[in-house]
Amino acid sequence: MVHGGAGALDNVKDDKTAVRYLEALRRILEHGREIMKLGGSALQSVEACAALLEDDPVFNAGCGSVLNENGKVEMDAAIMDGRDLSAGAVAAVSNIANPVQLARLVMTKSEHVMLISDGAMQFAKHCGIGLAPENYFYTQDRIAQLEDARRKHKIMLDHDSTEEDSEDQKYGTIGAVARDPQGNLAAATSTGGIVNKRLGRVGDSPIIGAGVYADNETCAVSATGYGEEFMRTVISKTICDFAYMKSMDAEQATKAGIEYLKNKVNGRGGVIVIDNEGNCASGFTTKKMIHGWIEHGGKVNVRF
Repeated sequence: MVHGGAGALDNVKDDKTAVRYLEALRRILEHGREIMKLGGSALQSVEACAALLEDDPVFNAGCGSVLNENGKVEMDAAIMDGRDLSAGAVAAVSNIANPVQLARLVMTKSEHVMLISDGAMQFAKHCGIGLAPENYFYTQDRIAQLEDARRKHKIMLDHDSTEEDSEDQKYGTIGAVARDPQGNLAAATSTGGIVNKRLGRVGDSPIIGAGVYADNETCAVSATGYGEEFMRTVISKTICDFAYMKSMDAEQATKAGIEYLKNKVNGRGGVIVIDNEGNCASGFTTKKMIHGWIEHGGKVNVRF
């Protein structure tokens, strides 16, 4: 399963734009399937799929990231292996083309779970990750968004309507979850955050249990939404706990988690979930969510 953000998606105003989103998800899902057909793990699959989403400028991650109050890109990402609960995360990083790959290195080549800002950048240098130039991340759409947000003296969520009604906005995060033929689960989430955000703001995406979680015993979850609400409800771990404590499948646990999110904080956004039997589910409180899935090796499904 993969997702590319949730909200009203009012920016998708024509068939051409809609096809652009859906075809991107379809291509990436097929790529993830091919990795596992060739013997790759769920962890390898989610990392590769998340990296491809980061490479596509229509999504708010990697090269498509939004700009902060200083006109700079600060990105967050995390990845988790359901086999042993290994996890890696980075926050407030810049000039990294694929933050999810750096998060994977934090998991495999450090003693830590999360590195942030200068420390994460120093670690990237230590690992030999080259830096992308500033202009790799700057698109006319993102620059225009920041100018609009500054003019209105507000922060904005990704690239939809700038009206006060948050339901007209898109919560831009990308993510992937997978179960491989060996029954292993994994999840990854990455984002550029919110337009005109304060320097150093970190959302839910790199927080283990909030924006991402995976446990072979239950399920794998990747979230997209208004991060502060997802952090306060620890929504990804909450969904896994419903599966563990109440013996729920993906659909049941997702429904219970979304209800909890709404009832506790009126949370805005959504999740994708795969359980340990390979069942796929999604849920969201916004009008739409860009997502797709391949369940039990069947056909590719993509939708808003």
